[in-house]
Amino acid sequence: MKTSKNQTLILSMLLAFCSGASLAADRKVDIGEREYQSNCVACHGVTGKGDGPVAQVLKVRVPDLTEMSKNNGGVFPFARMYESIDGRQQYQAHGTRDMPIWGYTYKAGGAPEYDDYPYNAEYFVRSRILALIDYLNRLQAK
Repeated sequence: MKTSKNQTLILSMLLAFCSGASLAADRKVDIGEREYQSNCVACHGVTGKGDGPVAQVLKVRVPDLTEMSKNNGGVFPFARMYESIDGRQQYQAHGTRDMPIWGYTYKAGGAPEYDDYPYNAEYFVRSRILALIDYLNRLQAK
C-alpha cells in the first residue's frame, strides 16, 4: 500500500513537472517586454499610451509611445529612442543624464551588479536597450 502511494506521488510530481515545462516552452521570454514592464510601465502605462499610475502626478505630459512612428512621418525613430533610453537625449521626466529615473539600468560601467558577470557590460546594456526598442517598435499603432 505504501509503495503505491509513493508511486502515485512520484507520478503526480512527474506529470506536474512535465506540464509546467510544456507551458514554459509555449511562452518564450520577451526580453523587451520584460524591460518595459520593469522600467517604463509606471509612467507610460501597460499599453504605452502614457497612462501609467505615476503619469498623473508628473508636471509634464507623458507621451503616447504607440504613436512614435505616426508622429515621425511613419518611420520608427530608432536613434531618438536609443538616445532617450541611454541618457544622451534628456527629458525632464527622465531625470538628469547622470541619474536618469531608472538609475544605472541602461548605463554600462555604472552599476556594480555588472562587475560580477563574465561578459562585456557594454554589450549587455546595449542588448537590453535594443530589446526594449524592439518592443516599443512592436507597440506602434498600425
